[in-house]
Amino acid sequence: MMNMTEKSWRQPYSLIIVATALNAALYAVGAYATSYIPSPWGVGQFRPAVVIPALFATIFGPWAGGIGAALGTLIADSAKHGGLYFGSLLAAVPGNFVGFFIFGYVLRKKFNWARFVSVANVTLVVANLIVAFLYVFAFKLLYAQAVAFTELTSDALTVLSVGLTLFWFVTMLPFVLLVTPPLIVAVASAFPSIVSEDLRTIGIKQIPKRLLGLSMLIPGIITISVGLAAT
Repeated sequence: MMNMTEKSWRQPYSLIIVATALNAALYAVGAYATSYIPSPWGVGQFRPAVVIPALFATIFGPWAGGIGAALGTLIADSAKHGGLYFGSLLAAVPGNFVGFFIFGYVLRKKFNWARFVSVANVTLVVANLIVAFLYVFAFKLLYAQAVAFTELTSDALTVLSVGLTLFWFVTMLPFVLLVTPPLIVAVASAFPSIVSEDLRTIGIKQIPKRLLGLSMLIPGIITISVGLAAT
């Protein structure tokens, strides 16, 4: 049964709706700003703006994080392509929604920095894997039937999907782990009435340095491994 502490900080639905819209708008602007920096494979993009839905998912929960991320990525991708972009609708929207919904759902139940670091690693892998495979197989291969993709074997398409997943993961994780925590602390300090007790009492110094350092090593190791394999 929910105790009084949990009831006292429950956010009103109106606030969650506003937060969802703000998340979508900020994420769209941030994603569009780097939308012309492609991955090494020419598809996909550099997107440090994932710190925005990570922040909103942590503060406002899974629905604000997931729906805001899904709408934001659709708006950014469609603006870049000059119209509703079905590649985003088929791949980026479900991947972003699932990833940041899980992100917010897990942290909503209980927040601490060790949990934040672990959830960031897991959800970025899951979300980017969904986006990569849906984009390559569902959009490029089946829907668009792009010649460059239909001529590839299933093994080559799988390697491309994994490559995109790794690119997004290694370029997103450092931003989420280094940029999002100060933003969380700043919002919790400025607006303590809209966050849980766990978030009100956190501080940057409480982040487990060993776990954070290990997580920061992962993108570097993956990058070096991919570079060596390509060489």
